[in-house]
Amino acid sequence: MTLKLVNMSTIDLSNPEIFFDRELSWVDFNFRVLEEAQSETNPILERLKFLCITESNLDEFFMVRVAGLLNIQSSGAEERSLNGLSTTEIIMSLSKKVSDFVFAQYKTLTELIKLLKLENINIIQNPDELSQDEIKIIKEYYKKDVSSILTPLAIDTSHPFPHILNRTLNLAIILNSNDDKNKNDLFAIVQVPSVLPRFLKLPDQGEEKRFFPLEEIIKLHLSDLFYGMKVREIHPFRIIRDADIAINEEENASDLISVMKTELKNRMWGDAIRLDVMTGSGRIRELLKGLLGIEEHQLYEVDGLLNLGDLMYFYGIEKASTSHLKFTFPTAKPGFYGKSLDNIFQNIRKSDKLLHHPYESFKSIEDMLKKASGDSKVLAIKMTLYRTSGDSPIIQYLSEAAENGKQVTVLVELKARFDEERNIRWAKKLEDSGVHVVYGIVGLKIHCKMLLIVRKEDDILNRYAHLGTGNYNSTTARFYTDLSLFTNNIEITEDVALLFNVITSNAKMPKMNKIFAAPVYLKETFLELINEEINFAKKGKPSSIMFKMNSLVDPDVIIALYKASQAGVQIDLIIRGICCLKPGIPGISENINVRSIIGRYLEHSRIYYFSNGGSPKYFLASADCMPRNFLRRIEVMFPILDDKNKDKIQKIINLQLNDNTSARVLQADGSYIRLYPPKGKQAINAQVDMVNL
Repeated sequence: MTLKLVNMSTIDLSNPEIFFDRELSWVDFNFRVLEEAQSETNPILERLKFLCITESNLDEFFMVRVAGLLNIQSSGAEERSLNGLSTTEIIMSLSKKVSDFVFAQYKTLTELIKLLKLENINIIQNPDELSQDEIKIIKEYYKKDVSSILTPLAIDTSHPFPHILNRTLNLAIILNSNDDKNKNDLFAIVQVPSVLPRFLKLPDQGEEKRFFPLEEIIKLHLSDLFYGMKVREIHPFRIIRDADIAINEEENASDLISVMKTELKNRMWGDAIRLDVMTGSGRIRELLKGLLGIEEHQLYEVDGLLNLGDLMYFYGIEKASTSHLKFTFPTAKPGFYGKSLDNIFQNIRKSDKLLHHPYESFKSIEDMLKKASGDSKVLAIKMTLYRTSGDSPIIQYLSEAAENGKQVTVLVELKARFDEERNIRWAKKLEDSGVHVVYGIVGLKIHCKMLLIVRKEDDILNRYAHLGTGNYNSTTARFYTDLSLFTNNIEITEDVALLFNVITSNAKMPKMNKIFAAPVYLKETFLELINEEINFAKKGKPSSIMFKMNSLVDPDVIIALYKASQAGVQIDLIIRGICCLKPGIPGISENINVRSIIGRYLEHSRIYYFSNGGSPKYFLASADCMPRNFLRRIEVMFPILDDKNKDKIQKIINLQLNDNTSARVLQADGSYIRLYPPKGKQAINAQVDMVNL
């Protein structure tokens, strides 16, 4: 559909013509990830990984965003999105768009399975392809490891439909009793055990590695589960449930952990919001739809293996024969302090240090904590933890610091979505070690990434801070691009210390010297900085803006950018995910370019640049330009003051803006056009070329 663009002299928040819908924009983002799974320029196992990522993305989107829309619809309180669509209209538009997406997913899966077979990785889905020896192995495996775990569940008047767990793989079965003269069909459910590997590795046949899905193993042995019954139909299915957690923090602030644990259990039993079934499942499709009470638009038919995320198993095959099927990731550059941890604080005192992960090692943050935990000069450590990895040494070093007598305070965000359980576990471990754990502020999430170390040096207390755009998570740090600032700057470290005190004391947030924090001053600062660029443009001075972030949703910031464009400010936006701003509107956004870069790393860093009349300002932040970041989270935006670090960020910006390999450019109609190197011109891939930079 071609969008009709209208010349407008004024900009009005109520005008739906100037915004894209948030939810539909998100599906467009997931399509861009799927393009990487379809791209022949990517190695096969990397393509498979991208396909798995699209499934994980889509599941979380349904469990939170779509569930929220359905709740609004069922309450009767219809809302209008920025682009004027009602809640029901968005739900129906999503259903159509996601149906197209799922079809494309499974078309991609079919192609990848064929390509994997050519590389001697054979995922067998038809039992007729099995040899007699393999059938024997499968039978022994079923008897020894599978049969005792299975629980067949009949569904009839005396056996109600079981509450199927969220995102689990199940088999729906229609049977006949051999003794039933009337041949009445019976309905039953068998859950495919998630405690067992999804794929059974069969003996190699020459160079070919062969795998057989667990659900197919169960299908072959259903006569053992339903003795004396004739199986008429078998179809896999899975249910996606509402998994959003909503708690009244004011009522439960005194026992937030207990309430969170209860809500986490409830997450598995939320309302069914989506049903995935095999194409051609016929009666079972209708049976499940009725039993779950879902509408037609919540049902998705697929043609292939359900639970695509399980295919990540094949990405983990560590063999020399599969190494050519993956990207080659360079080794991250070591820290700025050489081989000795003793040099860390001395180097930070000399000048601010800026690291670009994963190109430069995340271990520098861990080493700073390791050094601090055993350093007799260190008196106190304060840190925020939003998401951290399962094997994080950060927890170990914080615990050791407390055990060594240092004052350690950690702000653990229990409400980090889908990481709540892990954070509860870490919080308990830290408390057991003597760490003072704070669980945040009622009504707000602590999303800022801050570490403060207080050290006594020559009878003077010096502060050292780390501020970042990404989480303190060593696992995701290998695949997410983020920026880290290590500083001894008096004003910045004083601000960080003040912000920690504000959070722990629940005091009012004052205006600080160098950093800008949400939910009080961050949005206000963005609008002021954009307005300054407008004034520079009107005076004929250099005026330009570059934002790099994950999502752009906030309508006030979008309106401010439109006004800047009207004033002649050149605006470049690098937005990986959701973008509600519409470029290319005559008279409004002609000076705004929007691009998305999807590649081997997940672009996660937030960079905000303002040319400032020729004296550029560079900021990094934990926040995207979204209402939730501005109003419902503790966020931090901090300046880059050192000229060398400014140059480093400018090189990153230039490389991303010149990418002609991984970049897609947003059009006024909402479509994205992928860039390719012009004929005879050099191919520029920002993520690959960043290694050389």
